[in-house]
Amino acid sequence: MDKNGRTKIAVFDIDGTIFRKNLHFELINELAWIGAFPAGVRKRLTEIYTDWLEHEGTYEDYRRALVALYAEHIRGVSEEKAREASRIVVPFQMKRTYIFAEELIRKFRAEGYHIIAVSGSPIEIVEEYNRDYLKFDFVFGSVYEKDDNGLYTGETVFEPSKAKGEVLKTYLSEHGLDLDESYGIGDTESDISILEIVENPIAFNPNQNLKKVAEKEGWRIVVEKKDVIYEIADSRR
Repeated sequence: MDKNGRTKIAVFDIDGTIFRKNLHFELINELAWIGAFPAGVRKRLTEIYTDWLEHEGTYEDYRRALVALYAEHIRGVSEEKAREASRIVVPFQMKRTYIFAEELIRKFRAEGYHIIAVSGSPIEIVEEYNRDYLKFDFVFGSVYEKDDNGLYTGETVFEPSKAKGEVLKTYLSEHGLDLDESYGIGDTESDISILEIVENPIAFNPNQNLKKVAEKEGWRIVVEKKDVIYEIADSRR
């Protein structure tokens, strides 16, 4: 809380910002391992990841390919299977986090911040990650439509990554919060709509598109490499 007793808010992306890997990738991989997705999906997943590692596309291309692969194969799968896979993934992967993000989270908790995450990964694994590890006040993830039999159709009914800023504004309104002394932390252009409205935007390990905007706007840019955290000077100085 601030000196006037108001609750301050901090907003995180998860993949590439808190979590060193990608929850969506790990969920797809596990769904294939448990037989909910065809075994061949793991080969395609490896191809998508290799393309990104070998600079055959941008990180955003990689992310979109994961979304398309998941949407294609989640059709006909039950929510319980998605949650079963999430329960397997999270305990194994949950501590693979960035030091900088961990330090920020501890700081915000000590200062009484209301902490939320807005992620493009499926809500099932985002909620599991939050329940077992993050323990934030609230998390958003992509919600997939289910048919009358409770099976996924492959269509989305809510994709927060397409309008993260609007998701945040709605949340603030519904909970009587404001942006005084607020923080936002993200790593790609999908986070720009949050970073441009908070008081303290941080571009963390930004991709090229976010880096360009952060430099233009004079936002704080932080890079973590191995166990070293670098801060790039404010470009307006």
